[in-house]
Amino acid sequence: MTLREPVIGLNEPPAIGPRLQAERKARNLTLAELALASGVSRSMLSEIERGDANPTYGTLWHLTRALGLDMSSLLSGAKEEARAIDHQTEHSIPMIRSADGTCTLHILSPASMVSITEWYLLSFEPGGRLMSEPHAHGTLEHLHCTEGEILVRCGGSETRLRAGETARYAADIEHGLVSIGPSGAKAFLVVAFDPAKRTR
Repeated sequence: MTLREPVIGLNEPPAIGPRLQAERKARNLTLAELALASGVSRSMLSEIERGDANPTYGTLWHLTRALGLDMSSLLSGAKEEARAIDHQTEHSIPMIRSADGTCTLHILSPASMVSITEWYLLSFEPGGRLMSEPHAHGTLEHLHCTEGEILVRCGGSETRLRAGETARYAADIEHGLVSIGPSGAKAFLVVAFDPAKRTR
């Protein structure tokens, strides 16, 4: 997803800075070159790599696109073991929190699936919102509301989603979700990418 201004928050934060630095160096890019390609300032890049700055989701989105990476693999950072049951504890699941604190997204999809599909558990406070920039061409989102009510906006259209209802909509245009119930809302979100665009 490409949300505006979220920050990364984990109970056990991943070492994003060193991983980002390793990926940059593997591509023989200087800080200045990556700054130019991503639109993120050189000073901010340096702080992130040293672990002195906590990057927003928007910042990481621009950096991963510039490096040809996916967000989930950068956050998970490790190859997944081939096991009969891959048990993920609560504290090992990455969580994205919006800058205003009104919405959180738990990243439930494994890193190996990010070029095909991603799925999230969303939790909104009353009035919480997620406004997303367009994803790659052909991307679709499937939102299933489990609690409360969510207003789904896509292009010039909008619909009200109640608990137990599902909305499917194009995600390659601007779209957004707003909690409109008095008690907030919860939902599962699946992002499905066009198979022809798997390299994104």
